[in-house]
Amino acid sequence: MRNVKRKMGKLMKTVLVAAAIFVAGTLAGQEQMHVQAAGRPVEIKSCLISGDDVLCMIEAKNVPSSDDGKYYVYANEVYEDGPEGEIVATVDAESSVTADFPLNYNTEDSNLSRKFLIAVKRGGQMMQVSDEHYITNPEEAAEFTSERMSTGIKGILLDTTRVLDGDLEDLGVQQVIYNLSVDELCSGADVPGAISFDYNGKTYYFDHEIVTHYDQLFKLLNEKGMQITVVLLNRGEGAYSQDLVHPMAKEGDVDCPGYALNVADEEGVSHLKAVCAFLGQRYSGRVDCGQIDNWIVGNEVNARTEWWYMNSTSLDVNVNVYVKAFRIMYNEMKAMNANVQIYNSIDQEWNRKSNPGSFLAKEYLDKFNYYMNREGNVDWGLSYHPYNSPLYDPYAWNGPAVWVKQNISTPYITMQNVDILIDYMHEDKFLNPSGDVRSISLAEIGFTSYFGEEKQEASVAYGYLKAASLPDVDAFMLFRLTDDAHEMESKLSLGIEDLDGNKKPAYDIYKNLGTGNEAEAKERASEIIGMDIDEMIEDNIVWTRSGDGVVQ
Repeated sequence: MRNVKRKMGKLMKTVLVAAAIFVAGTLAGQEQMHVQAAGRPVEIKSCLISGDDVLCMIEAKNVPSSDDGKYYVYANEVYEDGPEGEIVATVDAESSVTADFPLNYNTEDSNLSRKFLIAVKRGGQMMQVSDEHYITNPEEAAEFTSERMSTGIKGILLDTTRVLDGDLEDLGVQQVIYNLSVDELCSGADVPGAISFDYNGKTYYFDHEIVTHYDQLFKLLNEKGMQITVVLLNRGEGAYSQDLVHPMAKEGDVDCPGYALNVADEEGVSHLKAVCAFLGQRYSGRVDCGQIDNWIVGNEVNARTEWWYMNSTSLDVNVNVYVKAFRIMYNEMKAMNANVQIYNSIDQEWNRKSNPGSFLAKEYLDKFNYYMNREGNVDWGLSYHPYNSPLYDPYAWNGPAVWVKQNISTPYITMQNVDILIDYMHEDKFLNPSGDVRSISLAEIGFTSYFGEEKQEASVAYGYLKAASLPDVDAFMLFRLTDDAHEMESKLSLGIEDLDGNKKPAYDIYKNLGTGNEAEAKERASEIIGMDIDEMIEDNIVWTRSGDGVVQ
């Protein structure tokens, strides 16, 4: 998930029609970017699956002039812009009209993850007259609608070596989170035993040993009553997954655990669709391979040089590429299991970045939301990592005043002021197609014991109880079970067990939280903090201290 050492080194609703300019650029000869043009006269109101077809609702305040009085509906792959893809429908150009065309699900002409636009013929040339729009109800094609395993927010980063020792059950965690890279999964036709998967008219291959291992692991966790969240990463290492690495992620001398997924060409896009469909089907909970309820597309993707690398410092370029990958994953997975939830991922550096190669979390979220609204609002979720600032600061309840503020301009959003994020997600522009607040997962949060185990103990209690007090928070994933030696070099003793597996006091307090023994945990945390922890959280009392947070 988080490479903390590296980190230390650094439609249902109306489409938002905003921007005032049209920008055409070239991404290393691979992709042409388009930001909304002013005055495009036609609007695609929705693209919805209905049976085996797609219904595209088109409206225009002023019907554009054309040679033949027709609208041409183009279905583009994500790497195509303008009238480049296939014409899938032609209808009379009117102020309100519906075009329909085949979904062609799981064929070489599948429209499931394509984007659609309207063009007219003028002077013998096709001219784009609408913005792009994606299908926004892929769940209508789903074979499975698996009941979600939602029993509570208490979670932890999974250590696969510790699944059988009983600690997960002892802690009473209701959720686990795990990092999975496409490198591990992909295989080739020449590999003995490789699992074949036919999708969209092609055959793809997955590693039998690795996939079978995950089948057994995920089924075991489900049997323990635990909901599973998986972060899908792209390490760029596998021999059979090089086409999944974005061309711009192959530029520059950068070594990081996360590279942008390839949405720049046919080979990469087709493979990515197949990977998502394979995972969505296999872990739907209906084919005896386990059930994954939540998928996170990448990790802390605003941290460009650390987790979603591309050789571009342009926010618009990076978010545009991420949105395309997100759309593919969202549509392909939900077309397998209607109830799966898909999340983006940003870090706690809300308005301040410690690494110049990163983007601010707030600006990244805003740009992501802009594109998602403009191209068809769907029910995406937000994965947020509200770490202390600095990361090794031991006080979850008393952060440095210079970094933790109680307004939207705060440099960092930590557990102390996470309500600012929640309030922000309540704004109309962020609501899901049903008008509800999106699912918010605090998918990674940890507290160090380097400066004293009592501080970690109280911080764990404060963090969990603060999350539990917020109805919109669906997960609190503690990072991690066992200390990591490399992280400890940076004062980050984040485990609730030490390197030898000895339980720290934070283990017991986390175990008691959310149980009949919670009062005991609260009493202990209040004693350490010096104030009743219920009062602190219920009244939103925020303590801060002077200085930059450096603890001697």
